Amino acid sequence: MTEQAWPWPIGAATGIGSLPGTDIAEAQRIVLGELPALPHLPELPARGPGADLVGRTAGLLVELPVELYAARWRIAPRPGRDLRRARDLMERDLDQLAEQAEEYAGPVKVQAAGPFTLAAALELPIGGRLLRDPGAVRDLAGSLGEGLRGHVAAVARRLPRASVLLQLDEPSLPAVLAGRVPTESGLGTHRPVEGEVARALLGGVIEAAGTPALVHCCAPDVPLELIRSAGAVGVALDLSLLTDLDPLGEAIDAGLGLLAGVAPTLPPAGGRGPTSAEVAARVRRVWDRLGFPRRRLAEQVVVTPACGLAGATPAYARAVLTACRDAGRRLAEE
Repeated sequence: MTEQAWPWPIGAATGIGSLPGTDIAEAQRIVLGELPALPHLPELPARGPGADLVGRTAGLLVELPVELYAARWRIAPRPGRDLRRARDLMERDLDQLAEQAEEYAGPVKVQAAGPFTLAAALELPIGGRLLRDPGAVRDLAGSLGEGLRGHVAAVARRLPRASVLLQLDEPSLPAVLAGRVPTESGLGTHRPVEGEVARALLGGVIEAAGTPALVHCCAPDVPLELIRSAGAVGVALDLSLLTDLDPLGEAIDAGLGLLAGVAPTLPPAGGRGPTSAEVAARVRRVWDRLGFPRRRLAEQVVVTPACGLAGATPAYARAVLTACRDAGRRLAEE
């Protein structure tokens, strides 16, 4: 493997994105306090439509307006109230980030839905998922790439001393590739997207964004080689869902960074959150099974919760972020 500089510091930890609650100022304070090496822009879906992953990302699309219809996001003929709300929430979040992190000089992570998760969620004006129309999927990917480039620039303007790391959330990508996304009737599934097509479109979005990007996928069959060859610098996944470590080992050996999701997003029956020692041990155990030298672990791996924390209590969410931070420091000291 060739030597490379990762877009995060040694021993870093971060969150996947979502947190509980509706107070963006408080959420940002928690993130900056608990995750000083790699903070992220919090997502608070409890605020309602426009704060959810799909609506939040759809608000970034260029010349492709959206609206809510029957509680689902669909392509709209013109911008309207729903789109304004999504964009206003994002502006408020970015302003709060600038206010609290004005002097921050390290990497900061922002998240958005990837093109295939978005295509599997958005509906066409005539009905049906956008995924059913290959031409519409290409247009969506182009619009998303342009929108993300503007979003990254907006963050960079507010935090001129920081560097931006982009996370594309693609929980639906394995189902899209395997043809498991159901049609609107529920009686069938959409045709699978070919791997080369998916690689090209995902790679085009990453290239257009113009900043280092990683892909987050909370599914058991993450297409690691596709993600790596599309140009991502890393992959974020839930380690507990892995059934075969060989593909992960090959991807890491080829240079893919790993955001290792190891801290449970909900407390166990006893209610106690994980300790930093337990979190570090989980990461270390998988790394040792992969057979890589320990000296590389803290450089190539970022410690994270298994997924978003929107469903947790505020106290548990904070405890998980603290445990991830301290676990990263433990691994860096070894």
